[in-house]
Amino acid sequence: MSTIATITETMSDFVPLIVTTSIVALTLTVAHRLVIKKYADIGNERMFTRQLLMLALTLVGVIAIVLSLPVQESSRNQIIGLIGLLISGVFAFSSANIFANLAAGILLRVTKPFAIGDFVTVGDHFGRISARGLFDTELQSESGELVAIPNTYLISSPVKTVPSVSTLVSASLSLGYDVHHHVVEPLLISAAKQSGLEGSFVHILELGNFAVTYRVSGVLTEADKLVSARSNLYKSILDTLHNNNIEIVSPSFMNQRPLAPKEAVIPESAPQQVVTDIETEAEKILFAKAQQAGQIEKEKQQLKDEIAELDLNKKAASGKAKKVKKEILERTKESLEKLEEVTDAKE
Repeated sequence: MSTIATITETMSDFVPLIVTTSIVALTLTVAHRLVIKKYADIGNERMFTRQLLMLALTLVGVIAIVLSLPVQESSRNQIIGLIGLLISGVFAFSSANIFANLAAGILLRVTKPFAIGDFVTVGDHFGRISARGLFDTELQSESGELVAIPNTYLISSPVKTVPSVSTLVSASLSLGYDVHHHVVEPLLISAAKQSGLEGSFVHILELGNFAVTYRVSGVLTEADKLVSARSNLYKSILDTLHNNNIEIVSPSFMNQRPLAPKEAVIPESAPQQVVTDIETEAEKILFAKAQQAGQIEKEKQQLKDEIAELDLNKKAASGKAKKVKKEILERTKESLEKLEEVTDAKE
């Protein structure tokens, strides 16, 4: 009887452990089916938070099992400390790249420099974001190849993101000094319009040793057609300039043409084209987001000044005038709150 009693007593000590282990195993199994397996086709981007949830549940389950062990409290604390030390050791001595990429992936989801479907340029890579994972981001290049870029590379390198609503498409080319820029600019703008771009403008980038470098730009309203739009712009430039007998000397082409000693390479004067605020329009397109942000900040500062002034006037006023001042002050504060909500949403 003593032996049976001892076995029974020993088994009773393990009952909490068995029950806890069973509950943890059942909970993790159900959670995996409901959170992961049921949504296996939603993609890495939306699966990320679910994976983090399962990781947290697993850690909680391990701690619960340790707490239910039939050992003394001091031993239990030592086991918990050992688990913490083990986790710290994994972070410290395992591959640094794995956890660096994991941390970078979390940071990218917080800062949100791009989303799935955006065109991005990072380093020598250009393409469209097709998937975002825990450790890398998948980019589909212009040639259709899938490129896996480590998340640490994305947070340590400048990332150029094409706006999803509209974007700027540009092309640079070099033309000889014998062609007047007043002749070139209208032709380049016409080529940009023919390719389907809006708000086109031309800048002179450089006066080189052998040629003048121009850049023509225009707004593409459908950003998902970026690659085709660039190709169409190049085609249109070639057709327009060649049809007007203008020689393209891009990227580097040197002609040796015999000239008389006193003859200069100066193009024939051309009638100056009427350009209406082309520089202003270019800046509006190039720096639209920055200008809008600056304008919002100015409006916010004006509202703050008005609130301070209205607050002083309200204190000095009395009776009906004080009530009117108070209503105006409340409306001004509401306007400021709306502007701050717009700023927070954009950030």
